[in-house]
Amino acid sequence: MNDKYWEEEIETMPREALRALQVQRLQKTIRIASHSPYYGRVFQECGITADDIYSVEDIRKLPFTTKADMRANYPFGLVAGNMREDGVRIHSSSGTTGTPTVIVHSQHDLDSWANLVARCLYMVGIRKTDVFQNSSGYGMFTGGLGFQYGAERLGALTVPAAAGNSKRQIKFITDFGTTALHAIPSYAVRLAEVFQEEGIDPTSTTLRRLVIGAEPHTDEQRRKIERLLNVKAYNSFGMTEMNGPGVGFECTEQNGMHIWEDCYLIEIINPETGEPVPDGEIGEMVLTTLDREMMPLIRYRTRDLTRILPGECPCGRTHVRIDRIKGRSDDMFIIKGVNIFPMQVEKILVRYPQLGSNYLITLDTINNQDVMIVEVELSDLLSDNYIELEKIRKDITRELKDEILLTPKLKLVNKGSLPQSDGKAVRVKDLRNNK
Repeated sequence: MNDKYWEEEIETMPREALRALQVQRLQKTIRIASHSPYYGRVFQECGITADDIYSVEDIRKLPFTTKADMRANYPFGLVAGNMREDGVRIHSSSGTTGTPTVIVHSQHDLDSWANLVARCLYMVGIRKTDVFQNSSGYGMFTGGLGFQYGAERLGALTVPAAAGNSKRQIKFITDFGTTALHAIPSYAVRLAEVFQEEGIDPTSTTLRRLVIGAEPHTDEQRRKIERLLNVKAYNSFGMTEMNGPGVGFECTEQNGMHIWEDCYLIEIINPETGEPVPDGEIGEMVLTTLDREMMPLIRYRTRDLTRILPGECPCGRTHVRIDRIKGRSDDMFIIKGVNIFPMQVEKILVRYPQLGSNYLITLDTINNQDVMIVEVELSDLLSDNYIELEKIRKDITRELKDEILLTPKLKLVNKGSLPQSDGKAVRVKDLRNNK
């Protein structure tokens, strides 16, 4: 191991060799998956075996796997291994309603996952000499244990602080000399606010690196977090169905997230047609596990919208990079015929220092008309000067109209009046009669 790469041979593998490795692992994955009740049935219906796979493009011979498929085969219909002999952990999705998606891991799977997370952390400069604090929830949610085991594999001193309790988080940072922190973006901004409330200057702490992910965010929000906490913030991508954190991660160049292609096969498709789109074009990300034995997933539709970034990365890693997640195809809402993503609203709001970090979009039907209401908290910096507030409200409304092509009703509300969340922030509430 050198000072730049956790696994230099894999991270800098020539594209041709990487493709060959993917084909080899894809064939193995299909052989393993065929032992699950679900994939055994699917492969038989398609008349496909591992021997029919000669290139990564051949994966298109197989159908997509969806969240609905996983729920229909809940809990263990996609398990390919011997759970009683080799199953060592179950994780489930963080959704609070309906049937969760469940992933079962073997020891091999957990070891591979921990190594991937360690690879990610090492890539952004975190070393065994660092103190790594994790503000993810521990339990069925994968962020907690995923980062915990990865940081331990790296050899860092870990602080499993778990989610919430911001004052305690700050005490740990100051008392333990935390140098690296994992937090979701909305919570990182909240932490900066609590630093201010407690009269502590974040720049006076040892905190230097922040790992963010789990919810879509704009580059404007990332820069705001870096400024507030005096850190370098690195974007990450993961999801329970693909283990959790560690699927994709920014390097120190901060120009897209490397997808670890030795463990995942990535496709970008048109979400309507299912056909592949060219590199550089936005579409839905589809992922296939290549190093998971207990419960492989093949052509899983993530619903996340992104694109493959063209060209090579100056860091020297050969694995493809994806752009930041633009949103989820199922997070998009339509109002008055216009397609809108919450991130489009956030992009405008973060430009105004007079505003706090918390906002809520409510869609409602009033007098038989669909309306979009945006509530956003004010920061402590602003007076109750009506003229000043009204000017800010009009400026923001105008910018929002330019961005989303319709005029929302904007409400500036007092700080602390909107619900706070220690987990993924709820940004949209749809109360429409016709939703």
